[in-house]
Amino acid sequence: MRRGGSAHRAYSVVVFVVLASLDNVAIGLVPPLYSSIGDSLGVGSGHIALSTTIMFLISAVAAIGFAYAGDRTDRKPVLIAGTLIWIAGTAWSGFSGSYPSFLISQIVAAFGLGAVASVSFAVVSDLISPRRRGLVMSFWGLSQGVGTLAGTLVGGLLGHADWRRPFLITAVIGAVATVAYLFTYNVPRGDSQPELAGVEYDERIHHDHLPLILRRRTNIWLILQGSTAQIALGSLVWLPVLFQARAEDQGYSAGTAIVIGSVFATLFQAGGALSILGGLVGDRLQRRTPRGRSLVAAVGVLAAVPFYVVLFFVPMRIDVPDGASTGGIIQAVLADVFTEPTVGLCLAVAVFALMLTSANSPNWFALIADVNPPEHRGTVYSLGNLVNGFGRAGGNIMVAAAFRGLAGAFPPPLNYAVGLAAFQLFWVPTGVMFWLASKTVARDMEDTHAALLARAARLEGGPHGDVGGDPPVAVEGLAAQQDPGAGR
Repeated sequence: MRRGGSAHRAYSVVVFVVLASLDNVAIGLVPPLYSSIGDSLGVGSGHIALSTTIMFLISAVAAIGFAYAGDRTDRKPVLIAGTLIWIAGTAWSGFSGSYPSFLISQIVAAFGLGAVASVSFAVVSDLISPRRRGLVMSFWGLSQGVGTLAGTLVGGLLGHADWRRPFLITAVIGAVATVAYLFTYNVPRGDSQPELAGVEYDERIHHDHLPLILRRRTNIWLILQGSTAQIALGSLVWLPVLFQARAEDQGYSAGTAIVIGSVFATLFQAGGALSILGGLVGDRLQRRTPRGRSLVAAVGVLAAVPFYVVLFFVPMRIDVPDGASTGGIIQAVLADVFTEPTVGLCLAVAVFALMLTSANSPNWFALIADVNPPEHRGTVYSLGNLVNGFGRAGGNIMVAAAFRGLAGAFPPPLNYAVGLAAFQLFWVPTGVMFWLASKTVARDMEDTHAALLARAARLEGGPHGDVGGDPPVAVEGLAAQQDPGAGR
């Protein structure tokens, strides 16, 4: 495998995608096991849910520091350090014998998780040419969605009898992925940017670049949209609880209900796999208009709202053998999709709703890369991720409070259905912010394109990028060359 060749690049992309999915596996392990972990550690489910909320926040805050370090220095050691930290925290969670120990272990894991998404995002954006950006970023976003689903599934299936097992297995898999990462291509900044072809570009972020980042109006909307989008998404971590409550309402035992909830939640979020379509449509429309990606994201999230509302209220009759083995329950649930019309209808609605909202993810990633220079991308992503983290944590807290408040008027599982449906309305302001981004993206892309071309011209005339001792150039924008023939 030639170093830096196409095979090496493909291998590197795969490893980065796996790492991005694993950090979401670690986050997704806990929600299906709230009651099990709480019972084992002698606390209520609310205390365990609090650890998930804190994890979201710590990860989002830590990502800013890791992203800045990655944009400022060599990114590979930063990513390795973060990965080793979250592996240690996840393993520690599996060995915790008390709630304080479990909480601290989750904080340690969250700190390391902050490095993975932000730094590896910047690396992947340098590996992929602009014309394929939406498609590849759809795999990037899909990996995170799959990671969350895998965490839900692994937590429910492997942890229903022993909640510690999923944490230890995930830590071992993370260690294997870290070894694989050691052999990835160390990607130069701007490596696949057409404007920088043949140029040794090693520009780094500086502490005074934040005003330049925020001056690109598109960045403002891309960062802020997560404040509402993640409230809606944060509420969806309670899907296993909704389906578990539906199973218990139909008379199933707690152990069987936990497995049913995890399997149904995993099945119903399978529509996230169709984010690839959102990336493809975004790429195609972007070649016609600079507003393409942002318009695809805006239409997708707005159109999904009514389907979510329908999903939570369609009655669903579950038919599985109570007390059966995990494999038997899974087999029965899959059979229900074809034999129980209500289950099949719910699945169809869920897949379509998730398909629409998943158009958000790849186009958001691609837009960040489109309007920012290579040395700013990790930091911009981390700022967006910070807002995402607060939104997701807020959604997790608010929806839990909403469930408790609604329980007086609506007995379970109806209180969960009403609460989850209400929180999907947060997609509306998200769609509006993507539409506002579509109004400014063309100007920001043009400014970046011109600035990068000017920087490349100077680098070609100077030794190793040092233009006559001039201070580092603060690039104001990044061009997305959307012509299919452009790029590498």
